[in-house]
Amino acid sequence: MRPARTRLLALSALAALSALSALGGCTVGPDYVRPAMPVAATFKELEGTGWTIAQPADNASRGAWWTIYEDATLDALEAQVESANQNVQAAQAHFRGARANVAQQRSSFFPLVTASGDYSRYRTSQNVLYTSKAGQTINDYSVGIDATWEPDIWGRVARNVEAARANAQASAADRQAVLLSMQAELATDYFELRGIDRERQLLDDTIKAYRESLELTQNRYAGGIATDADVGQAQTQLQTTEAQAIDLGVQRAQLEHAIAILIGQSPSTFTLPVAPKADYTVRAIASPPGVPSTLLERRPDIAAAERRIAAANAQVGVATANMYPQITLSASYGPQALTPAGLLKYADMIWSIGAGITQPIFHGGQLSAQKRAAEAAFDQANAQYRQTVLLAFQNVADTLRALEHDATGLAAQTDAWRAASASLDLTRGQFRVGGVSYLALLDAQRQYQQTVVNLAQAQAARYADTAALFQALGGGWWNDTTTSQAAPVATPQ
Repeated sequence: MRPARTRLLALSALAALSALSALGGCTVGPDYVRPAMPVAATFKELEGTGWTIAQPADNASRGAWWTIYEDATLDALEAQVESANQNVQAAQAHFRGARANVAQQRSSFFPLVTASGDYSRYRTSQNVLYTSKAGQTINDYSVGIDATWEPDIWGRVARNVEAARANAQASAADRQAVLLSMQAELATDYFELRGIDRERQLLDDTIKAYRESLELTQNRYAGGIATDADVGQAQTQLQTTEAQAIDLGVQRAQLEHAIAILIGQSPSTFTLPVAPKADYTVRAIASPPGVPSTLLERRPDIAAAERRIAAANAQVGVATANMYPQITLSASYGPQALTPAGLLKYADMIWSIGAGITQPIFHGGQLSAQKRAAEAAFDQANAQYRQTVLLAFQNVADTLRALEHDATGLAAQTDAWRAASASLDLTRGQFRVGGVSYLALLDAQRQYQQTVVNLAQAQAARYADTAALFQALGGGWWNDTTTSQAAPVATPQ
């Protein structure tokens, strides 16, 4: 038989075996079905609003949700999170690794082809009978191509690819969850910092007023109208307020350092200037009048949990396929000669084809135990998914309740600040003409100072909780036609 024809016959036989194995292929194990998650028809926080069953939709665009606050500094900081935050970069690297694993698992669909070259030199014994090689030193040269393939008859490779793809999708959702978390944390820290700036500015105004009161009290003491106790109280009030301003500086520095880490910069070099007074009124937004549960489809943690159920389900199929026979096809072709020149001769060509089958018979219960472990992992992933959905609804409900409380509290604190401001102006005027004692002025100043602090903190809490709602809903909701915006909240001037 001619060498070329022999080689063609070998390759044809291998192709035939491959085709026969492919025709008999099937995928064992359970097919994945996304679990249904029953939820309440409505939130008690939003009575009368319709809800639907939450299903993951992690591909939905979340957009630059922070732009709704209309704060240019916040916009610039948020833009740096995705590219510079190290937690986000780590999650991105993990996703790339998961995506590479998909390609690695998919490669098992194809034959493994390797090229090899060998050389050896050896001497045979002179006592070897019936051979012309006795007592000779022999050179052996060989070059060949080897191919092995395990047809995916029972779908083991397909299930591995399915699991790897689901894990990669879960990793992508994890990355989005980390990004959203870092963005929301940045917004929260930023609003707390701006709240401190506002509180510090108001305290500075209060300190200025306290200095004027101290000077006035000292003048009244010099004129014999006030007592030395009045002067002492005025000094104590001024110094206490100055100490509060110093404490705010420490808190601001800590928040500034936290923001630096979130945008991938060194806290030792990052500085966030105090915003001008006109920029303190950050646009506040009202919670949407209706938050359908379809918005929870945008949450990346739900999407990640659901994808991990799919991966666990595929691993059950892998464990099932391991219990079935495995077929291996192999072929090799190449020359073997005593001299390098012989490698180019057809007469020195060798080839082989083969097929093997292995059937697990007794493994001490290992394979069945692996299948039970895979089924338990699936049940675990299923329970974790359901818990993730329940916690997501709790997260939204808690945030909506907090926003409701914030709105009421902010309005009350604004009214209290206005009343305290008017009372302080009136009391200060009466004190100047001797109509009230210094104790009355001191009490009015303390009340005003406390309302200033409470109002600044209420504003910061309001903005932070709106950022928390964005995170709870997986991003922005302003594409919803039911969304309404609130007017900017009034702040003391």
